[in-house]
Amino acid sequence: MISPQDFDELKVYLTSKSGLRMAHIYKPTMLLAIIRGDGRATKEQIASEFIKRDSQQLDYYRRNIVHQMPGKRLMSNGLVDKEGDIYSFTGVLAGLTKKQLSEIEDILEQRISDYMALRNPFGDSNNDAVRGSNRFTVLKRSGSRCELCGVSSKETQIDVDHIVPRKQGGSNELSNLQALCRKCNAQKKHLDDTDFQLVHESYKDRDSDCIFCNVPEDRKIEFEGELAYAIRDGFSVTKYHTLIIPKRHAATYFDLWQAEINEINRLLKEVKDDIQKIDPTVTGFNIGMNNGESAGQTIFHCHIHLIPRRNGDVENPRGGVRGIIPGKQSY
Repeated sequence: MISPQDFDELKVYLTSKSGLRMAHIYKPTMLLAIIRGDGRATKEQIASEFIKRDSQQLDYYRRNIVHQMPGKRLMSNGLVDKEGDIYSFTGVLAGLTKKQLSEIEDILEQRISDYMALRNPFGDSNNDAVRGSNRFTVLKRSGSRCELCGVSSKETQIDVDHIVPRKQGGSNELSNLQALCRKCNAQKKHLDDTDFQLVHESYKDRDSDCIFCNVPEDRKIEFEGELAYAIRDGFSVTKYHTLIIPKRHAATYFDLWQAEINEINRLLKEVKDDIQKIDPTVTGFNIGMNNGESAGQTIFHCHIHLIPRRNGDVENPRGGVRGIIPGKQSY
C-alpha cells in the first residue's frame, strides 16, 4: 500500500507533459494494458492495445515498438519491469489499490484522447475528443464489439461514435455514444439518411396529458439523465420497485432512439446498484415492460419496471416473468 502523498505525486507525473512525456500514445496505452491485465501484460497484449488505438499492424508494434520505445523508458522511470516477454508494474504502481488504478486509468485514457484529438485528420473543431473515461465506459458497455455488425476489437479497431453527430448538436454524454468498428463508422456517414436534426428535436416531444411527461411534484425523481429518469412505482410489487422512463413521449420500447436505450440501460444499472446498497436483502431483480394493450400496457408512455426480489418472497420463483401467463411460470 502506498502513501496518499506518493499516489498524488504519481498522478501529477502522469498528468503533466513534463512528467510522462509523449511523442505518441504508447506510454499511457502500455500502462493501461498492464492495469487491465491485473498488473501484468505480454508484448502481444500491449501490441494489441496499440493496434486498437492506432490501426497499425500487430507484428510491427511487437517487434519494433513495445520494448524499444515505451518499454525501455517506462523501465528506466521505475514504473514497469520485464521478465522475458512479460511486463509488470514495479515501484509505486505495484502498490496501487483497485480504486487508485481506476483513477490512473482515467488519467491515461484522457492523455490518449487529448493526443489523438491533436492528430484529428479531419480538422473538425466540432468533433471534440470524448473523455477517456467515457470512451472506456462505451467500449466496456459494448463488450468491445461493434454495436452495428458485432465484430470484436480483437479483429479490428472499435471507435466511439456520436449517434447524433456533433455538427447536428449531439453531445458527448454517454447516452449519445456508441461503439462502431472503423468500417461501420465510415459507412454510417454515407448510408444512413436519417435527418439527425429531426431526431435531436424529437427528444423534446411531450404530451400535456401524460403522467410520465409531467411528473407530479410529490413524486421524487430518484435518478435522472439527459434523456431519461427513474421514479419509484406508485403501485409497487416489492419495496423499491422502480420505473425507468424516457423523457420523450414514446409509446413503447420499440419507439425509442438508440441514445435513449443507452441511457435507460445506464440508469437500470445505477438504480440496481443503489437498491442493493440500501437494502442488502435484495438478491435478484425482474426487469420488464408492457408493449401494447394486449401485453397489458395501460400507460402509453414507455416505462421499464425494475422489481427487486428477495430470497423467499414467493414460495417458488422459478420461471420469473413467465408468470404473466397463468400456468406457464413453472416448467
